Amino acid sequence: MPRALITGASSGIGAEFARQLAPQGYDLVLTARSQDPLDHLAATLRQDQGIEVDVIPLDLTQANAPTQLYQQTSDRQLQIDLLINNAGFGDYGDFAESDRSKLLAMVQLNITALTDLTYQFLQPMRSRQSGTILNIGSIGGFQPIPYLALYAATKAFVLSFSEALWAENKDMGIKVMAICPGPTATGFNDVAGFPKTDAASPSPGLAPVEAVVSEALNAMKRDRGSAVVGGWANHLITSLPRLLPRDTLAQIIGEQFRPKAPTSD
Repeated sequence: MPRALITGASSGIGAEFARQLAPQGYDLVLTARSQDPLDHLAATLRQDQGIEVDVIPLDLTQANAPTQLYQQTSDRQLQIDLLINNAGFGDYGDFAESDRSKLLAMVQLNITALTDLTYQFLQPMRSRQSGTILNIGSIGGFQPIPYLALYAATKAFVLSFSEALWAENKDMGIKVMAICPGPTATGFNDVAGFPKTDAASPSPGLAPVEAVVSEALNAMKRDRGSAVVGGWANHLITSLPRLLPRDTLAQIIGEQFRPKAPTSD
């Protein structure tokens, strides 16, 4: 049976990838910071689907964690056929007023850990001349987003990096793809710090996580370096940089995302 490694698998998109891959015959390796939800998900999938599920709790914001993860899969002789680099988070607000440690942790997780895991797991895939790497990007990677400035920049990296690796590896039997969802019904907004009553997102509503992951897995079958998922509005949003000057687009988006002044009673 093929085996998939999913980072950020304790909730949201990562957990849904596990739930949808299990009935497709994948054994799984699940990793995230929180062990209890990983253990619960693993036990459910073992019982319901009869698959092997390994749990490796790690904090990928720590510099040595990607090597630890690769080493643990090697020590357990777990061949990874599908790597899903899903772990990541955002931070909403004025960049200059944001928490510096949170910003640097975002870069470590969204870029450095993803790069390191891609590099390490790509080596055995090249030796076998088979394997797939899905890097979870965002429609935010297609244009600058004031007040989500660093997050959007990290996802621009994911998009460019993945498309380049797709071209480098496509003739070696290896797929590399950036999956780019829009606003999705996960805990992203809470972690990013969006105010509960704030309507900063330019996209109306949140796409169901089940639909986003199903579309991503269908996209994985195609020979492309990236795929926008989560509905027609996301395709429209990612087309805007081709229609408007980038500085104009940044100003428009900035007005939509600008934190609203508190109102007095």
